[in-house]
Amino acid sequence: MRILLVTDAWHPQINGVVRTLTTLQSHLNAAGHEAIAITPDLFRTVPCPTYPEIRLALFPARRMARMIESFRPCVVHIATEGPIGLAARQYCVKRGLPFTTAFHTKFPEYVEARFKIPASLTYRVIRWFHAPSRSIMVATPTVEAELTRWGFNNIKRWSRGVDTDLFRPRDKSFLNLPRPISLYVGRVAVEKNIEAFLKLDIPGTKVVVGDGPQMQVMQRRYPDVVFAGAKTGDELAKHYAAADVFVFPTLTDTFGLVLLEALASGVPVAAYPVAGPLDVIGDAPVGCLHEDLGTAVTKALTADPAACLAHAQTYSWDASVRQFVSHIRPFPPEDFFPEANGANGASEQPLADIAATG
Repeated sequence: MRILLVTDAWHPQINGVVRTLTTLQSHLNAAGHEAIAITPDLFRTVPCPTYPEIRLALFPARRMARMIESFRPCVVHIATEGPIGLAARQYCVKRGLPFTTAFHTKFPEYVEARFKIPASLTYRVIRWFHAPSRSIMVATPTVEAELTRWGFNNIKRWSRGVDTDLFRPRDKSFLNLPRPISLYVGRVAVEKNIEAFLKLDIPGTKVVVGDGPQMQVMQRRYPDVVFAGAKTGDELAKHYAAADVFVFPTLTDTFGLVLLEALASGVPVAAYPVAGPLDVIGDAPVGCLHEDLGTAVTKALTADPAACLAHAQTYSWDASVRQFVSHIRPFPPEDFFPEANGANGASEQPLADIAATG
């Protein structure tokens, strides 16, 4: 199948959405499909207000149409609700082209946290965006239930996986700091509720891995916290494995890949009992979910690292990709696109060249 992935979230961003989509693309191609992604680097972009690390595409509709028609996909999956996702949705709806979507991020809650706009208003827009989708893919039962209450239909489950070759128990001496070491990995941003972790009165050392718009403010406010900056690959894995407990203060994530990465590293999780942790951790003896985050940290420290690893091993990217494929229904490209030169009727012109020519 020729599978088109459309996303506003892509490198150099470091987050769960980007990791999910890049892993999905690589696994699809390894399985013999032809999966390509239309991403922000193919367009002129501007910084996102209050979040300059995120780039927003400017007027992508015209180039979007050319790229879709060049590739002539038999599957279109729109992963995000940003300018690129909107342009792809507009193209598909106008031409009656079937597509699927995913709900990766609780933008209504993010917008409310940043701009005080009621989430109920933003959910109307998000519901409109996803309404024509054949399948709205969500990661957990809790998120599915929440979206159902907001009036969403056609919801399908698409879970996540973890790379247990990279994220695994290792020597804890990598971090030579007073213990216990409580670790947070993620964006340093208001929507992540990170200050709930930073202000905890707990023994040992708090370590933050990640970057974001609140980084400088939090560094000044909490000078005793170790801010390690953004990490990737083996260095990130070493930080996970060196911790004694992973603290997840977020109230608005839809899954939390970092939870699986910590567990695969043999590190128990402390979190609130909300979407994401409720589904990934639940009642498993691999951490603690509690309304008092400090209590969750104390109790999580008693969890068995071997149980954490075993729990993480029940999640695989292979199973995740199979689940994704089960929700897509290919359509005949010839029913929607004009004939083009190249193998199987598809254009041989790379998408980057199309983007460059406007």
